[in-house]
Amino acid sequence: MADKTLHPRTRAVHDGIRRSQYGEMAEALFLTQGFAYDTARQAEGRFQKVGPDEFIYARYGNPTSRMFEDRMASLEGTEDAFATASGMAAVNGALMSVAAPGQRIVAARQLFGSCLYVLDILRRFGVEVVLVDGTDLDAWERAVTPGTRACFFETVSNPTLEVMDIAGIARIAHAAGALVVADNVFATPVFSRAAEQGADVIVYSTTKHVDGGGRALGGIICGTRQFVREVAEPYLKHTGGAISPFNAWIMLNGLTTMDLRVRAMADTAAQLAGALQRAGVRTIYPGLPGHPQHDLAMRQMGSGGTMIAFDLGTKEAAFAMLDRLSLVSISNNLGDAKSIATHPATTTHQRLTEAERATLGIGPGLVRLSVGLEHGDDLAADILGAIG
Repeated sequence: MADKTLHPRTRAVHDGIRRSQYGEMAEALFLTQGFAYDTARQAEGRFQKVGPDEFIYARYGNPTSRMFEDRMASLEGTEDAFATASGMAAVNGALMSVAAPGQRIVAARQLFGSCLYVLDILRRFGVEVVLVDGTDLDAWERAVTPGTRACFFETVSNPTLEVMDIAGIARIAHAAGALVVADNVFATPVFSRAAEQGADVIVYSTTKHVDGGGRALGGIICGTRQFVREVAEPYLKHTGGAISPFNAWIMLNGLTTMDLRVRAMADTAAQLAGALQRAGVRTIYPGLPGHPQHDLAMRQMGSGGTMIAFDLGTKEAAFAMLDRLSLVSISNNLGDAKSIATHPATTTHQRLTEAERATLGIGPGLVRLSVGLEHGDDLAADILGAIG
């Protein structure tokens, strides 16, 4: 059992460890698809009820994956977790496992393009999906009717960095008997208090800040033991969404330095956001006092986070700036040790119509910046020099 009195940085190093008979210091990597049984009766018993340190097949669970799940649950403050092949496998698993034809899911319209795609799939299967302005609690009140199955949102939206009121949405959802499913990628496990603030199910793309080095895909669903093991796990283990043991091992190692990395990245992001704003660039960053949800971000996370968005007006200006960058890479990932710039209108959100992008605030000149571990002065020189 995790010791909740320990600092999260300490738990990110120690929690969940399962040592073999050899007493290894590093977390062991179990590269195996299956597991052997001493007797046929033991095999029969395990298929009837799997114990906490018993395994059947890697798609169902693995000792390395289980270490990662336990450690993430400890950090997130939930009873349990299930590790998935990617962040989108976590989103898909969390939503698909709870929804049925005729049920209603209310979601914030400010979502990553692939999340919107999953909601489109749910519509095709007869689920009623209602999109609202996630920052407007009155809109949630109107849309969340009795019997609503779930409310889904990104706690900080991608890419326009709008901050959702977790506690406010949870109050509305729970009054109607709905689950609160929160995608917490931009908040990161370092700044997250989503479970404490009312989220029932918390999903991450651990590809991002948890790995932190751009090495592997991964995701996770955190929640109550009942939800994770009785609702999400059956869907995921039968549809193939489980993480590979090797990727889980990478994520475990990423967690040991995550707190240090993310805090350093957030400090640099605040420095860069201020520099951009002083240069006259329209800058979106929850840590800036002028951000519409600045006070909420400080209450929920205590930080503006590692992500910045800024608007250069036109696609041509954005492309010219991106092409002049030397330190910052052009890519569509985030949460990496290396800083990354993305043009959402032509990449992550390109499948949306121009009108849909405009509704979300994704203009042709918008650039999303994931701040890495480079020195802030070097990044400022690169970015401001590229803007010209």
